[in-house]
Amino acid sequence: MLLFQSIAQERDPLNVLFIAVDDLRPELGAYGKAYAITPHMDRLASQSSLFTNHYVTVPTCGASRYSLLVGKLPQSRQDLSNMAVVNQLARKPESERRKTFIQDFREKGYYTVGIGKISHHPDGYVYEYDQPKSDLIELPGSWDEMLFNPGKWETGHNAFFGYADGSNRTDRNKQVKPYEMAEVSDDGYADGLSAQLAITKLQELKAKDQPFFLGVGFFKPHLPFTAPKKYWDLYDPEEIPLAPFPAIPQGSSRASLIQSGEFNQYALGEEKAGLDQAVSEDYARKLRHAYLASVSYVDAQIGKVLDELERLGLAENTVIVLWGDHGWHLGDQLVWGKHTLFESALRSVLMIKAPGIPAAKIKQVVSTLDIYPTLLDLTGNADDSDLDGKSLVGLIKNSQSENWRNTAYSYFNQGISLRTPTHRLTQYFRSESQEFELYDLIQDPNETQNIASYSPQVFGVLKALLDAGNTGLFEDQ
Repeated sequence: MLLFQSIAQERDPLNVLFIAVDDLRPELGAYGKAYAITPHMDRLASQSSLFTNHYVTVPTCGASRYSLLVGKLPQSRQDLSNMAVVNQLARKPESERRKTFIQDFREKGYYTVGIGKISHHPDGYVYEYDQPKSDLIELPGSWDEMLFNPGKWETGHNAFFGYADGSNRTDRNKQVKPYEMAEVSDDGYADGLSAQLAITKLQELKAKDQPFFLGVGFFKPHLPFTAPKKYWDLYDPEEIPLAPFPAIPQGSSRASLIQSGEFNQYALGEEKAGLDQAVSEDYARKLRHAYLASVSYVDAQIGKVLDELERLGLAENTVIVLWGDHGWHLGDQLVWGKHTLFESALRSVLMIKAPGIPAAKIKQVVSTLDIYPTLLDLTGNADDSDLDGKSLVGLIKNSQSENWRNTAYSYFNQGISLRTPTHRLTQYFRSESQEFELYDLIQDPNETQNIASYSPQVFGVLKALLDAGNTGLFEDQ
C-alpha cells in the first residue's frame, strides 16, 4: 500500500473514465461465456480487477444509478423508483440533496463531462417520453458539461427507444418488435453517436490543464435489442444456449417474479412472456441472439473509446470503470426483464482498471455501493461523505484478502435480499406465502429450489445478516 501511495503522490492527478452500460448482465467472454463475442470488454477485463460477484442495490435503472451515484442504501420507497434521481436530486434544493460522486470530483478540482445515460434519463435532462427536451438537468451540481447527440431521433428518449429508420417506440405507439437487425453502420443507432462524441471530447480534455471525470452511458443492450446486421452475423443461433432454468423455483412464489411487462410492451413481438409457460425455444433463441448482438455492438463502441484513450496517451493516467446497472433475465425463471431479487437481475458487470495495479479476477461479493469510495481512494481523494459502501482498493491490491465484508444487499418487489459467497436469502414483506426464500448458490447456481424450510442453521445465520441491511423500507406492510 505504501508503494501505491508513493506512486500516486508522484504522478499527476488521475483522470476517471466511467462507462455505464444499460441492462448488461455478465454475458461476456471475460465472465466465462465463450459464445459471447465481446473482444473489447474482454481486453479491458484482462487489464483490470474483474469482479465476478458484483451485485446492484436495486434491479431497475433509475434506482440502481441513484444508489451508485450517492453511495447509499435505499432509505425510502422513493429510492426504489426509476424516478429516484429526479425526485431525490433534480427536484430538491441543494441543501436537501445528497452529493453524487461526480459532484464530489468536481468540487475536488476535476472537469466533469457526461455523455448519454449516466443517471436515468437518456441525455441527463428531465422530461417525458413524448415531450421536447427540457432544461432541468437530472444531476444538478455534477456536470461542467452534459452532452448527447440524438441524431435523427431528435431527443434522448426517442434515441433510447429508437429504430434504424429514425422512428421510436413512443411515436409508433409500441407497435414495434423488441429487436431489430438493420443494414446500417454503427452510427445508425445512438450508441455509435455517443462513442464518436466521447472520442471528440477526449481530444478536448487532453488539451485541458485539469484532471477530468468523463462519464459515458451506453444504451444497449437495453430493449429494444437493436444492432447493425454485422453484429447479428457474428453468431450462429444454434450455438447460443437457452436459459438453464425456465421455470418457477420449487418452493418459491409467483409473487417473487414478474410477468415481463416491460418486454411485453413491444406489441409486435411474436410471443408474449409470462409465468404460465415459457416462450418457445425458437423465439427464446432469437431473443437471446438479439441480446448478444446488442452486446457485441456496444462492445465495439466501448472499444473505440478505449482505443482513443490509448492513442492520446491518457490510459496510463486514467482510472477506467465499466459498470452494468443491473442484470437481466433472458428467460431465466420464466422472466424476460429485470425487476426481481434473483441472481439474473442483480448480478452485473464490474471491472476497474487502475494505473500501476496488476489485473486480477476477484471472486468476493461486492456491491455497487462500493464504487463511490473506491474511486475516491484510487485517485487519492479524501472520502468526506457518509457512505454505506467500502473502498475496494484493498481487494484490488490483494484479491485473496479475507478482510472483506463479503455481503451485498438488494431491495425491490417488497423484499430485501442478502447475497453471501454461498447463498442468497430474501425476505418478502407481503401477504402472499413464502416470506423467505433461500438458495444455495454453490449446489444450485440457477436458483431452482427454495431451501429456507430445510436449512434452519444456515437460515438462522443469514437472517441475522439480512436484518443488518433492513433500512425500514417495508416496515409498514
